[in-house]
Amino acid sequence: MTAFSEMLAQGFGSDYPGLTLGAALEGPQIHQEPRVRLPLATANRHGLVAGATGTGKTKTLQLLTEQLSAHGVPVFVGDMKGDLSGLAMPGDPTEKVSARANDIGWEWKPEGVPVEFVSLTGALGVQLRATVSSFGPLLLGKVLSLNDTQTSVLTMVFKYADDSHLPLLDFQDLRTLLQFLSSDEGKGVLSQYGGMSSASVGVLLRKMVELEAQGAGKFFGEPEFDVNDLLRVTSEGRGIVTCLELSDVDDKPMLFSTFMMWLLAELYQNLPEAGDLAKPKLVFFFDEAHLLFDDAPKAFLDQIEQVVRLIRSKGVGVYFVTHTPKDVPNGILAQLGNRIQHALRAHTPDDDKALKATVRTFPKTKFYDLEETLTTLGIGEAVITVLDPKGVPTPVVATRLIPPASRMAPLTSEELQADIRASDLLAEYGQSIDRESAKEILADRMARTAPASEQDGPSLPPSGRKGRTVADAASDAVSSPLGRTVVREVVRGLFGLLGVKPPRASRSRRSRW
Repeated sequence: MTAFSEMLAQGFGSDYPGLTLGAALEGPQIHQEPRVRLPLATANRHGLVAGATGTGKTKTLQLLTEQLSAHGVPVFVGDMKGDLSGLAMPGDPTEKVSARANDIGWEWKPEGVPVEFVSLTGALGVQLRATVSSFGPLLLGKVLSLNDTQTSVLTMVFKYADDSHLPLLDFQDLRTLLQFLSSDEGKGVLSQYGGMSSASVGVLLRKMVELEAQGAGKFFGEPEFDVNDLLRVTSEGRGIVTCLELSDVDDKPMLFSTFMMWLLAELYQNLPEAGDLAKPKLVFFFDEAHLLFDDAPKAFLDQIEQVVRLIRSKGVGVYFVTHTPKDVPNGILAQLGNRIQHALRAHTPDDDKALKATVRTFPKTKFYDLEETLTTLGIGEAVITVLDPKGVPTPVVATRLIPPASRMAPLTSEELQADIRASDLLAEYGQSIDRESAKEILADRMARTAPASEQDGPSLPPSGRKGRTVADAASDAVSSPLGRTVVREVVRGLFGLLGVKPPRASRSRRSRW
């Protein structure tokens, strides 16, 4: 036995339930046994799938999703370009697929997986919604691209809504509340929270209009998505894949990245502690992960880090998908025990810097020059290290990956729409609900107190009216004793990411699985 074969046997030779990834590469030689595998028991230790555009990351997501589903593990995955919709159909037995399977010594069989397609717009899947209240000020501030001062003002508004029992379900509720708080009556009730200037109201409303103009406003409302619907399996024990189709909102990165963060935080709040499990309850793939971290304030990043660190104890594995490890903050990167690194390119000085930084994130190996290996990997090949069943990192191995069993091309529009019409989730989430909330409560309150000439409803203060600046208002809010309480306590829920949840509007549905 050679030193390389001995290394493979020690790292991957044990018999345990796991995901088969592929065959090890030693230069031009392919080692079909033992295969490179990811243990199910450590799949909730989080991971990273990285690589340059066109190197095979999407097919790796497809392969991991298929095998997790086959082991009875539900999966959530964001589909940026529609490429993953083919999961629902068996693959095509092409010559290329057959040649790859023969190289690896893998018996390839075409097979689709059970998929539910969901969407933030309702166009490419069942409409997903979240209430403004449960989204909370930090996540909403990220969606609206607010700075720290503006987010502080929004936090104060959420605090007032909670104290006044005003459910914020959609943007109309938040808009009506902002208009009320800028009225003469509203200024009086808000003074105990530190006050808010007309300028701050104008900024928030303009940001909301910008988001609504992109069609994102209808995402906020009811019925709110229940994250327990991510945890379903079929009657045959296969994990159901929830595929969030994002190609129609790819120009709204703040919306879909923060929505996915909301899902994670919701999962942490709702799931019981699980400890060490034989397999995860759910695996969550966070595609285009850099969008979540771009321009994010430190407080937001700190809370993401806490969510990722602690959600493992709920049996949820989180995998970030991006170009290089440097796209992920160090505190989060340190928690990603399973690494699948596709090829990197070194065409520019920045590329070379990213390559060297990537090499430093891997355990040392005497069998590969990782700088050279990472630039010479072919499509569908990756450098892999995972945690073994004892939680110890396996040796670094260049791997030729197994071809996915499902279709490696998007569904046609007709196929996708047919799948959506048959969705088990459609009965529960297909129709919006408009129940009494802040908009109606405040409209009734202002109608009873306004002079007859103003019965048509509140109006925003004239743009020329003098008032304090956003910075002045935020300074008042933060520096006052009550304001400090607002900043410390209003960012409610899990580590400040989630707000107070209004009672759910219940629905019933049948099951097609």
